[in-house]
Amino acid sequence: MSGMRAAAGGRGRLSGSDEEAQRAANAQAPVIEHLFRRVYGLFAPHRRALIGTAILVLIGAALSVVPPLLTQRAFDDGLFPAAGRPDLPVLSLIVGLMILVYIGSALLGVWQTYLTASVGNQVMGALRVRLFGHLQAMDLSFFTRTKTGVIQSRLQNDVGGVASVLTNTVSSILGNTVTVIAAFVAMLLLNWQLTVVAVVLMPILVIAQRRVGRVRARIATKTQESLSEMSAITQETLSVSGILLAKSFNMQGAEVQRYSAENKNQIRLQLSQAMSGQWFFAIVTIFLSSIPAIVYFVAGLLVDGGAQAITAGTIVAFTTVQARLLFPLTSLMRVALDVQTSGALFARIFEYLDLKPAIADRSGAGPLRDLGQLGRIEFDGVSFAYPDAQPGERPTLDGVSFRIEPGQFAAFVGSSGAGKTTISYLIPRLYEASSGRIEFSGSDVKDLLQESLVAHIGIVSQETYLFHATIADNLRYAKPDASQAELEEATRRANIHQTIMSFPDGFGTLVGERGYRLSGGEKQRIAIARVLLKDPAVLVLDEATSALDSISERVVQSALETAAHGRTTVAIAHRLSTVVAADVIFVVEQGRIVERGTHHELLALNGRYAALYAEQVNSALPQTPA
Repeated sequence: MSGMRAAAGGRGRLSGSDEEAQRAANAQAPVIEHLFRRVYGLFAPHRRALIGTAILVLIGAALSVVPPLLTQRAFDDGLFPAAGRPDLPVLSLIVGLMILVYIGSALLGVWQTYLTASVGNQVMGALRVRLFGHLQAMDLSFFTRTKTGVIQSRLQNDVGGVASVLTNTVSSILGNTVTVIAAFVAMLLLNWQLTVVAVVLMPILVIAQRRVGRVRARIATKTQESLSEMSAITQETLSVSGILLAKSFNMQGAEVQRYSAENKNQIRLQLSQAMSGQWFFAIVTIFLSSIPAIVYFVAGLLVDGGAQAITAGTIVAFTTVQARLLFPLTSLMRVALDVQTSGALFARIFEYLDLKPAIADRSGAGPLRDLGQLGRIEFDGVSFAYPDAQPGERPTLDGVSFRIEPGQFAAFVGSSGAGKTTISYLIPRLYEASSGRIEFSGSDVKDLLQESLVAHIGIVSQETYLFHATIADNLRYAKPDASQAELEEATRRANIHQTIMSFPDGFGTLVGERGYRLSGGEKQRIAIARVLLKDPAVLVLDEATSALDSISERVVQSALETAAHGRTTVAIAHRLSTVVAADVIFVVEQGRIVERGTHHELLALNGRYAALYAEQVNSALPQTPA
């Protein structure tokens, strides 16, 4: 299989059957054990703020039921006392207390909002960074089999989808629960018979709410999957490469239709999510709003039956408390639905957080210490198959063994798909060998911290990646604290300094997305300068000039020779003319090394290398007209 499978796999679109399978697999939220316990754990670092919030919520909830009780006293003791005339001093005191309660509740509400918003946004921010950091630690194979847009959607849409829940849920659940309980107690104190009438149907509403919540959770999962697909389409088609491809094949209309189809699906799902539960809440609102009328009727029956405890003040206070019960009870039910819905989003987030990188530092791994053999590379019986290989399929590498001494220039050549690039992936441990042993500077790569291993390796690939930033920023990616003098020295050695200084903004020139404002040769030389700033002991060149024209190739090749001086160099070569001076050339065919030696030794063998070289030389000669 081709060594470039990993590089290409992430860019290919799924076939129709694959997309259907993916949608079917994601129709339900992933099952995560102890989900809500893990969500609760996100708030653990903010215990003091949460305790403060809880105290404020309790005080605010308690204050919320005081005005209705004061209303009863205002009616029975101030407006209509037993003496018959209004008692203005008592009424003034009660009104003053009510105003103080309202002011205190408002101030507590502002403070509580600040605490909950602060905690919620900090938890969400920490979750976003945690997910991003975890994705950074994932192995290369994860990204080759997952669309970039899908990954971006998990990071942005899913985390963003739980933002309001993280911000408002804690205070809403605490506040509304306490308010409902306090209102219920107040109603019992006022009249237990009317309380029974008011709450008799509540259990039925709770059961209905749970069923609605399960439906909304399923819709939320499908909605996020649709958002992921839209993000993937956007990322694929609105990048510079995607736009060039669409314009080259006149497929802009087809891409718009593809996006439009998914957009219609998203609209349908959003509408379903918005409407799910609306009939339920309509019934709840009708029921709770009708209770005062029912209370008036039942109160009339009780008074007519001789009940002495029901006064005008009691009825007014009871209906006031019950009205106060309407909003928090409805809010509590909505929050319960939001929690069930957000559970599906949290499950998707934790699904990614639970992914285990295929390559991780094992216990006891340490930094590279033996610098005496720095730059020495050895493969001993190494075999490798990509994770998506089919059972029985020939491995990409099969029993590969070789040794490269410090300072040597080693080249790997062979036909396309022979496994050359895979070797370059295994040296910095971007993939893990299926079997065999790989040593770097005398140590097994599995005994080295990945950070320490990669610190000594520089890679220049065929497809140079530059950020949409200035040339200086792209160079400093290798060495953030590099001085201007160091940038200039590196670019001179990479044969790009004069070109950079010819730009109006010099090192401050924006290169555009993926460096599209620069030519292929300019991008490659900037990449070489970036590696020179890193100053690694080993330089890996993965067909670094194969995509360039002959003039650019000569300029870049000169820069590569400068970069390779004094360090171990591993070149994956398609054009054999670039490696004729190599100290050792390894010929790879079907995952095995079939020949090794210098250029002249391999030509003398008259084997596979000689055939490849003759083929390239003949193809480069001008053709004689027939």
